[in-house]
Amino acid sequence: MANITKKVSWSSRADESGATGERTPLLNGSEPQSSSSRQPSEGGSVFQIGRLSTVDLEEEITSDEESLRGRPKEIPHTEKLLSLKYESLDYDNIENQLFLEEERRMSYMNFRCLEISRWVVCGLIGFLTGLIACFIDIAVEQLAGIKYQVVKTNIEKFTEAGGLSISLLLWAFLNSAIVMLGAIMVAFFEPIAAGSGIPQIKCYLNGIKIPRVVRLKTLVVKVCGVICSVVGGLAVGKEGPMIHSGAVVAAGVSQGRSTSLKRDFKIFEYFRRDTEKRDFVSAGAAAGVSAAFGAPVGGVLFSLEEGASFWNQMLTWRIFFASMISTFTLNFFLSIYHNKTGDLSSPGLINFGRFQGDSVAYYLYEIPLFIVMGAIGGLLGALFNILNYWLTIFRIRYVHRPCLQVMEAMLVAAVTAAVSFTMIYFSNDCQPLGPEHNEEYPLQLFCADGEYNSMATAFFNTPERSVRSLFHNQPGSYNPLTLGLFTLTYFFLACWTYGLAVSAGVFIPSLLIGAAWGRLFGILLASIPSNGSIWADPGKYALIGAAAQLGGIVRMTLSLTVIMVEATGNVTYGLPIMLVLMTAKIVGDYFVEGLYDIHIKLQSVPFLHWDAPATSHWLTAREVMSAPVTCLNRIEKVGTIVDTLSNTSTNHNGFPVVVQVSGTDEPAKLCGLILRSQLIVLLKHKVFVELARSRLTHRKLQLKDFRDAYPRFPPIQSIHVSQDERECMMDLTEFMNATPYTVPQETSLPRVFKLFRALGLRHLVVADDENRVVGLVTRKDLARYHLGKHGLEELQLAQT
Repeated sequence: MANITKKVSWSSRADESGATGERTPLLNGSEPQSSSSRQPSEGGSVFQIGRLSTVDLEEEITSDEESLRGRPKEIPHTEKLLSLKYESLDYDNIENQLFLEEERRMSYMNFRCLEISRWVVCGLIGFLTGLIACFIDIAVEQLAGIKYQVVKTNIEKFTEAGGLSISLLLWAFLNSAIVMLGAIMVAFFEPIAAGSGIPQIKCYLNGIKIPRVVRLKTLVVKVCGVICSVVGGLAVGKEGPMIHSGAVVAAGVSQGRSTSLKRDFKIFEYFRRDTEKRDFVSAGAAAGVSAAFGAPVGGVLFSLEEGASFWNQMLTWRIFFASMISTFTLNFFLSIYHNKTGDLSSPGLINFGRFQGDSVAYYLYEIPLFIVMGAIGGLLGALFNILNYWLTIFRIRYVHRPCLQVMEAMLVAAVTAAVSFTMIYFSNDCQPLGPEHNEEYPLQLFCADGEYNSMATAFFNTPERSVRSLFHNQPGSYNPLTLGLFTLTYFFLACWTYGLAVSAGVFIPSLLIGAAWGRLFGILLASIPSNGSIWADPGKYALIGAAAQLGGIVRMTLSLTVIMVEATGNVTYGLPIMLVLMTAKIVGDYFVEGLYDIHIKLQSVPFLHWDAPATSHWLTAREVMSAPVTCLNRIEKVGTIVDTLSNTSTNHNGFPVVVQVSGTDEPAKLCGLILRSQLIVLLKHKVFVELARSRLTHRKLQLKDFRDAYPRFPPIQSIHVSQDERECMMDLTEFMNATPYTVPQETSLPRVFKLFRALGLRHLVVADDENRVVGLVTRKDLARYHLGKHGLEELQLAQT
């Protein structure tokens, strides 16, 4: 790859998400089918780092390399880059004259009505998220029931007659066929719907515009895809995608229209801006967690811990309301489905069952054991993340064509079935079928009459049921060898599965792996002789193991503690779960980051963490800003504006507006900031000074015109401006933000970072002592600096 010098000038900023149809790499390692983004650049590399003013391209392109330009077999990849594809969202309100006039016209009653509509929207988000969760649950239960029944009948038939290989082929074929459907939908129709969607929602709430992430099509593919993944027997859960689904529902409902269906219901028009939409999306994510785990408080805390960058008290209360409605809706409709109308006892998609009686008690001497389990969870989680990291890099490099992605998903499905079958076939762990065993599909196989194969309980079931049986089955239901083999195989299957081009979550596989080795840990402890009583209940250790493993992989602390406590319905375990999760996070973080952070970093997303890097105080705004900056005059020629917006090498999104002090030769002073999207709307409506004078009846542009164009503003290429119109003038006074945030050149990086992060800015103007524009700080300028192994490192910017 070509040598890239440290400083990258402002002219390198490019945003291809608008003009080229929003093609972007996906957060789970798959790539969309884009002919333009696949063209390798210098030296056969896909990173198109031409147009950077300080790039030294030393390598010659040979004819062999030119022949590879069509579609590379390998895409070189390094996470030491920041992609220029991703743009920021405008979380800061644009306070121009139009906005201020509208706010001043609104009475106290208008503001009260807006507040009520916010509550109504949150209620709708909760209701619809609950319905989607209910639909997924019922669809999975019905389809998985049919599949397991067919395979079970077939196995029983061939156990008698011989020829079990036919059963294996049937199982593998069914799995592959179902997974193929889900993978085709994701790989060919909506690649952003792959994975759990949590990294994408984290980025969205952080203020990054991930193209297509909250579209209706994404929701449809996500829901159908997750049903196919779970029914297809992959080592996945349906809980992660619920969070993404909730966020999409929130983004759609809060806008009062569907841009995909081209329907506008003329409601909630005030909410058509990034600031309001973000608040609703965080409510949707919380409603998703709540529906998945039956944990409304956990949902609110998840939104706070993992997602929302900005928070206030009323928002917390509204999010809690959405979460509660979501759990209640799911509960209510599932009670009708189970013919127990009104019985609201199954609050979430996964119900761990109640822990009662002796299994609840734990003693002081067990606390060190729990902490040891937390450390084991942290180590296993770090191993899982490292393996998945290398696997994802391999996928980005080699498995980037949709057909290859579908084939890989089918291969994993077939291998999962083959491994499951082999484990069940060679297991001779037979358990008696008593009245207390509520196995859904007990497989007898080679066991005696009245007995069932214990290994089949773990594999021949949906993952949620397997978790529940590991928590609640009687001591002695599993032998240690069964659990050890199951943990080992499922660990590698889950690791291989996360990152496939299918909609799938990592929550349930993590819980299942942890529950298996936790129960094994409990059984081994119980084998230590004590005076007559079982002092270590395996179910209790299964729960602690599940928490440790999940904490070790995703590194959540506060929200996960509350989710586990709410899902088990017992607050007694609050302290052990908290200790286990803290230990797992500390141990895991020593080796590698959490799974979601790894996937965000692998896609070169300019993600801003809570604080600036610890050793960055010596950097100032002058050193991190981008310069020179393209400025516009307050009354600017239309031709100049069109040329500036059309210039592909300087595809800026924000332009400082300057005013020349009349009669002097002094440089122009800053008087405001205007966005590309605003200029496009002004050009579209031809808001020119000359036209305003000639046509007195010309309708004055209102905020509604900007809201109607949001969020998909047309590209500049689609707007026709005649030669005569190019000579006209445009007055930006009314439309620009007259009070943009500015900082002096000497401001330290942590201070700039805090201002940028806390206020959700997109552009921060750097001005000198006389209020002249010297530079502009954007998200990428701040995200470029991070703490590496050798202190503060600077990432390179690339058009990846």
